Amino acid sequence: MPYHWTSTDTAKTLTLWPHRSLPIRGFAGVFGSIFILAIIPLFGLIGTSLLWGMLPFVLITLTGLYFAFMHTYRTGDAREVLTIGPEETLLKHTPYKGAPLDWACNTYWTRARIYPNEGPVRHYITLSGNGREAELGRFLSEDERKALFGELTDALKKAQT
Repeated sequence: MPYHWTSTDTAKTLTLWPHRSLPIRGFAGVFGSIFILAIIPLFGLIGTSLLWGMLPFVLITLTGLYFAFMHTYRTGDAREVLTIGPEETLLKHTPYKGAPLDWACNTYWTRARIYPNEGPVRHYITLSGNGREAELGRFLSEDERKALFGELTDALKKAQT
């Protein structure tokens, strides 16, 4: 699961991050394989004018694929850290670009809600309190959000007692 709970004597911390199904070493292998498979048909065109007609399209395709992979790695740098303390609950969302977003509330008044169908994603999780509502784990899969919601409500109940 792309989240991890840690505990101290006074607080419980949840760290969430987007799932990466292809590590960077796997990317190198996949991109190298695609590069070779794209270049092999061009060997038959060496010495003809068709090579210069096909080569730009192959290079544009490989460049687009490279930038698409790199974009997915940049977006995977997002993080969310939720700290549930005895007095205050803090949520810090660090997007892959832009300024971090913070949300804080008294732990006693913090409530976790799940929206099975109403949110931007199925089983959308939010934390509410202090007159504001903050999303949590939007980048997780549906099953991961369902599992996280149960763990989150348990952690909040323990902190509130």
